[in-house]
Amino acid sequence: MQEDFLHYIWKFQKFSKTELITQNDEAIEIVNHGSHNLDSGPDFFSAKIRIGGQLWVGNVEIHLKSSDWYAHRHEIDSAYDNVILHVVWQHDVDVFRKDNTVIPTLELKNRIENSTLSSYNKLFSGNKKWIPCEDSFGEVDDFVLQNWLERLYFERLENKSDLIFELLKFSKNDWEAVLFMMLAKNFGLKNNGQAFLSIARSFDYSVLRKVQKNQIQIEALLLGQAGLLETELDDEYFNKLKTEYRFIKNKFQLENRDVLPVQFFRLRPVNFPTIRLAQMATLYFENHQLFSKVIAAKSKEEIYGLFNSSASGFWDTHFHFNSLSPKRKKKLSKSFIDLLIINTILPVVFCHHKHTGKEIPETLLELIQSVNPEENNVIVKFNALKPVAKNAMHSQALLELKTNYCDKRKCIQCGVGVSLIKG
Repeated sequence: MQEDFLHYIWKFQKFSKTELITQNDEAIEIVNHGSHNLDSGPDFFSAKIRIGGQLWVGNVEIHLKSSDWYAHRHEIDSAYDNVILHVVWQHDVDVFRKDNTVIPTLELKNRIENSTLSSYNKLFSGNKKWIPCEDSFGEVDDFVLQNWLERLYFERLENKSDLIFELLKFSKNDWEAVLFMMLAKNFGLKNNGQAFLSIARSFDYSVLRKVQKNQIQIEALLLGQAGLLETELDDEYFNKLKTEYRFIKNKFQLENRDVLPVQFFRLRPVNFPTIRLAQMATLYFENHQLFSKVIAAKSKEEIYGLFNSSASGFWDTHFHFNSLSPKRKKKLSKSFIDLLIINTILPVVFCHHKHTGKEIPETLLELIQSVNPEENNVIVKFNALKPVAKNAMHSQALLELKTNYCDKRKCIQCGVGVSLIKG
């Protein structure tokens, strides 16, 4: 048994209250069970409990055994001085306050219904399963699951906020620069995400603003900072880029010594860093003040219009500088733009509203729900248990569920786990 289970039992008062007494035979009446504390300190704050006819207001601490109070060294921690009730699965020793009075203890071992214990044991019996509740996931009520997934999606946005706010500080509160850096990271996808982010952070965004009216200069800036213009080639376009980069580098005193090397290995040619950086150059050539346009966009179709960009003409017949390929326009696909909506645009919009104190617009949820779900092993396995991922909000929420709840076995804090225990 985990202590979290007892937290759940106390929080939802899932135990028999008939003739509640302490281990010292004092009557207990729970007026208010308190508010659950997920940080350090006692487990429930500001409870109101009548013990032996006396109303007490204070904190509740929960352990599997009474002796855990001493195992956790609470007797020397002043944060626990205001504990008015010790709730345990099994009472094995009296616990004393600093003034040597006994802290009242409630033992739950014989007060929890067998059905609740059975549901809990079933949930935690499959240690080797992909997720603890995989045998029961399909039984979860659709309404419960949908509400939980919506909450998880916003938890995922919150978890993505740290990097965005770090970039906001780095850029001195320039949201256009934040969007650019986040787009760079996600244009690089998994293999080159960190390298592309290091490129975007290697120069002040004001440099991009100053060259934005010249497409070849933007391309030269990005490819040059990536270290892709350092070889010698007998190619007119390559050498033009190289000349432009040399000029820009000298003019703005640029360095790229901290830029991470980009990778080509095991990438589909369409995802080569040359192509993705060239596409990004066109995007910014065609869209000045892109952040303002993104914030104003209300639908997926509007964003598709903004990101309807192709790499410059040279790349129609190239994936790399030194080899020809069959002619094909290197245009951003809708599936790639969907990834940008999921991983860049909506997290940045969410953080902007949070930073400015504005209410999160309903259009944010409508937009993520209009995007197709991602396709990966996690989503495939969840859909095999119950066909649930119908849009990108669902797929993002399921990734959050797997990573931060299932893998960490936080079933008692999970809407799915709680619903299964309740039965």
